[in-house]
Amino acid sequence: MKIIELIIDEENEENQISAISLVSNPAIEENWIALKNQEVKFAEVDKEKRVILGAALIPNRPIYRKTEEGEEYFIFFNRETVKKASEIFFVNGNQSNATLEHKYKLEGLTVVESWIIENKDKDKSSHYGMDLPEGTWMVSMKVNSDEIWDEYIRTKKVLGFSIEGMFSDRAERPQDNSLNEELQAQDLLTKVLKIIKDEA
Repeated sequence: MKIIELIIDEENEENQISAISLVSNPAIEENWIALKNQEVKFAEVDKEKRVILGAALIPNRPIYRKTEEGEEYFIFFNRETVKKASEIFFVNGNQSNATLEHKYKLEGLTVVESWIIENKDKDKSSHYGMDLPEGTWMVSMKVNSDEIWDEYIRTKKVLGFSIEGMFSDRAERPQDNSLNEELQAQDLLTKVLKIIKDEA
């Protein structure tokens, strides 16, 4: 199966992350952690923080894609691209751009924290039980909308983040052996699931 590395070409002005979407099935396969009753110093000011925390982009994680014409392939982002994406998102002032399932623009959501995991054992994400690789782009998002919090987050209709953006691509087999092994495992799993679906 074809593997496409998505990159940010700094000479291409269209390459950017324009929004973060709340989705029911995150492509990166990592759900967020909802931080609603965490103790804070100013608890009297805000008894329910309404902050969700999760991975926006994970480096070298193969993501399965299928076109409307039926072509199947994997995409992935290397660590350098993940870092560039996180920076461009803020440089362009997009921290309050949010959508629902990549379809509907949402108001009242803002990314209030953003960081790259440098040491997975000492990172804030591990405190919340997340086991993510170094180089992962993490975000915390403040939800100021009662409707979105009550209808989508509290009910778990949406479970994670998915980025929206434009990237350049280059089709080549990655040199990272661990990524190759994960891609082979994903490829095998995709074929097995297709056989099961066809037989059902």
